[in-house]
Amino acid sequence: MPITRSHGHKISYEVSGDGPPLVLHPGMFQDGAHWAHSGYTPALTNGHTVIAIDPLGLGDSDAPHEIAAYALRRRVDYVIAVLDDVGADRAAFWGYSLGAMTGYAVAAYAPERLTRVVAGAYDPFDGFRSAVDHAIERFSLPADVDAYEVMKQGARTDPYQAALIDGGDAGAFRSNYDAFSREPGLHTELAASGVPLLLYAGTADPWHDPMRTFAERTGAGFFSLPGADHKGGWDASADALRHVLPFLEKEPLR
Repeated sequence: MPITRSHGHKISYEVSGDGPPLVLHPGMFQDGAHWAHSGYTPALTNGHTVIAIDPLGLGDSDAPHEIAAYALRRRVDYVIAVLDDVGADRAAFWGYSLGAMTGYAVAAYAPERLTRVVAGAYDPFDGFRSAVDHAIERFSLPADVDAYEVMKQGARTDPYQAALIDGGDAGAFRSNYDAFSREPGLHTELAASGVPLLLYAGTADPWHDPMRTFAERTGAGFFSLPGADHKGGWDASADALRHVLPFLEKEPLR
């Protein structure tokens, strides 16, 4: 796999297909290849040069234990380093969960590098915290519950993610989580970015309603995946693609 470097860290990515560049950024406990495994990449490569990133701490990218390595501005720099390495001045971006948060950040801090953003399942107002509050209420968990362990247990129900967790670096996973779970929402900066946005989530995902509210307030696109929870929203690749492909095919703004 090709690699580039940013802030002294190796970032791995895979390129396939032909057409305008499209970055795919996965969520926590996922790597870039998960997009192909779940049926997204084959549907995208006919019309796009797909750039599937292994985020720092995952896949073949470096796995530092320092929380600062996973700061939001650093995540933006890692994406820009990949774009520079493939020679793409601008690209579309599709991220899910942590990947959506990263897309928000690139739109907020480097909007000139993006043609559009598709964001699945991440609250632009309150970030990760709103999902924790939802889980505490729904499952009667203690207020000081370690949400990382709850999240990891949920991820392990997917065999692909369980294998990634078992083969990965536990310290890097924890630092990655500790960084992104503390990030505030970027709704103000995102709304002012000028980057065309399409947001979506499953109706059973706690981030569905905040995302819909943001879209209604800002004029961004939004669609729901009926009955899907957070994992179900990822698994519903065919349903998501029906909405996303027409959005990606629009002419970029100049």
